[in-house]
Amino acid sequence: MAPARTSSASAAPALGLRERKKIRTRRAIRQAAYRLFAEQGYDATPVDRIAEAAEVSPSTVFRYFPTKEDIVLTDEYDPLVEEELRARPAGESPVRALREALCSALARMAEDGEVLAETHQRLRLVLDVPAVRARMGEHTADTCRVLTRAMSERTGRPLDDPELRVVTASMLAALTEALLIWAESGLHGTLEDEVRRALDVLERGLTL
Repeated sequence: MAPARTSSASAAPALGLRERKKIRTRRAIRQAAYRLFAEQGYDATPVDRIAEAAEVSPSTVFRYFPTKEDIVLTDEYDPLVEEELRARPAGESPVRALREALCSALARMAEDGEVLAETHQRLRLVLDVPAVRARMGEHTADTCRVLTRAMSERTGRPLDDPELRVVTASMLAALTEALLIWAESGLHGTLEDEVRRALDVLERGLTL
């Protein structure tokens, strides 16, 4: 289902040593947190215990993740989706381009079993932990800015164009609802299918 790969990914400059270390540290903290959340529950897992398990200091955890909720919600997916979106054909409609970009990114993420397991646990925590779900709104706003920037470049409209902002926000709302529907279903089927279904509703128009 994924579009043919362009050379954009392979042509991207290699990350420097410092950036690679940051990514490793961030992943180590997140992996330790998820392991502890699964063993003893979210509320019963303090940040200092996560730091100990990740072999870093509590201040290091907070440097990478301002709140415990951010450990759950922060990931590297936005740049991946943005990359896929930029690779879509210029003539595609905004909704179709985003749908295909998202599904392609999801397919790439699903190839990594560890990433897929983290996604499952993240969505369960979003459903079960009110603080995580509340914090999700701020992360959604960050994602909206990323998508608005990419859509602005695709369409030639300015970032503050009202129609651009409404379309992008609507697509992101559909994506968020697809995530919640999939989580509430017990993660049956695939997230890719739910995302396609949600964005199909927007593409055909808001009719029932």
